[in-house]
Amino acid sequence: MVQVLLEADLHGLLKLDTLIPNVPPARWQRKAKESSPGPSPVGLSPVNPANRSHSSSKTPSTTAGKSGSKIQSTPKKAGGDCYIPNCSTMQMEMANFLLSKENDPAEDSPTKKEQQKAWAVNRNGFDVEEAKILHLRGKPQNAPEGCQNSLKVLYSQKMAPGSSRKNSRYIPSKPERIVDAPEMFNNYYLNLIDWSSQNFLAVALDNAVYLWNHATREIILLLQMEHQDVYISSASWIKEGDYVAVGTSSAEIQLWDVEQQKYLRTMTSHYAPVGTLSWNSCILSSGARTGHIHHHDVRVAEHHVATLAGHTQEVCGLRWSLDGHYLASGGNDSLANVWPCTQGGGGDFAPVQTFTQHQGAVKAVAWCPWQMNVLATGGGTSDRHIRIWNVCSGACLSAVDTCSQVTFILWSTNYKELISGHGFAQNQLVIWKYPRMNKVAELQGHTDRILILTMSPDGTSVASAAADETVQVWSCLEMDPIKKKKEKANSAKSSILHQSIR
Repeated sequence: MVQVLLEADLHGLLKLDTLIPNVPPARWQRKAKESSPGPSPVGLSPVNPANRSHSSSKTPSTTAGKSGSKIQSTPKKAGGDCYIPNCSTMQMEMANFLLSKENDPAEDSPTKKEQQKAWAVNRNGFDVEEAKILHLRGKPQNAPEGCQNSLKVLYSQKMAPGSSRKNSRYIPSKPERIVDAPEMFNNYYLNLIDWSSQNFLAVALDNAVYLWNHATREIILLLQMEHQDVYISSASWIKEGDYVAVGTSSAEIQLWDVEQQKYLRTMTSHYAPVGTLSWNSCILSSGARTGHIHHHDVRVAEHHVATLAGHTQEVCGLRWSLDGHYLASGGNDSLANVWPCTQGGGGDFAPVQTFTQHQGAVKAVAWCPWQMNVLATGGGTSDRHIRIWNVCSGACLSAVDTCSQVTFILWSTNYKELISGHGFAQNQLVIWKYPRMNKVAELQGHTDRILILTMSPDGTSVASAAADETVQVWSCLEMDPIKKKKEKANSAKSSILHQSIR
């Protein structure tokens, strides 16, 4: 019998969902009793009574084996309240169900996944599953098209347009020297300056040609036209730098010996002003307003040896490739033609390539010095693009919108870069990194549009002539001292090798 009573007492002690008698009322019970005149129920839990299960079992008041012992009560604390939760109100079964469901490896239904995706898109503006910030394998994911979230730079793979690696060399933002050029014609189609291999800069001003010695800063008047209404429309040095050809508005081409400052001869074959000239050994090519290109052999009396008819309007750009195999021409008809080398003999000649993608006059034509089959062309105000071509295949390798009129292009011989001169509306020079065509530097100094560029014989400086009647010299392509030391060391090694072979 005692064993049965002991088991009953232990069973009662293990039940924690019954009320403990003889305990001080809770604070909320005291406040309710003070606010209401009627008696408040004793032992109610703050849990909603509807959700509470009432049990008839009570905490035992006597200790097993001792009858008539004192009643055990919870120690009283001043102002304290005791709360033992009712286990039946904790919804243990529901919690157990949710935990088991959370650990269930079964996948969610497609409908639920779609709902979760829709909620994520509405809340965050993007799908969280497709926009992982950390990706532990493979390449980083591209940002979804049109995504504007603030974290896109953390996982975006694409670089911002126009961005490039920080340039390691110093590029002066101001010109090295500014030379006044009064009466410089503001004419997009003329080519009025050229730099010789002997470091003389020829500048055509109205009806005269001046020579500026870049080393000594000496200025020499080479020639002046007899008729005041005839102006100089173009000038170009032969490769050796001892002769200069001058085109005039009277359709003549004059040849001058610079060392002797002596007039040599006049060549006439055009019927309109000669706006551009280019040398290929002893062959001088000239482009006129009529759209025709003439080849002149300066060694013979009958100098006119060939005519190229590929433009319907004025020829404003003309340049022979460095190997002498191709001649590039640009015209006001928005065409750029590539002509093969001709050794005379007459006949009709056709261009090997004709590029029609430009939407404006093409004056800027330039050949790459380290890739002989690569040509750069630039369009006028209606086009504003620089395009790089492979003349063998005719493919456009790249095109960039400069947002300004392109007047001239030069390739650097010290870096894999090219420099362009611009008119409306930027009036600046821009250095581009090839082949990605990222901007390296922008040089601003002219107050009006740049008309033409020319490069020094060592490839370190560029002279720009503009409609503001100034010629500015920029030391923007100077070789890096570290690179210069390496090239000197390589040249010394090669010279030693040649000596040992001999």
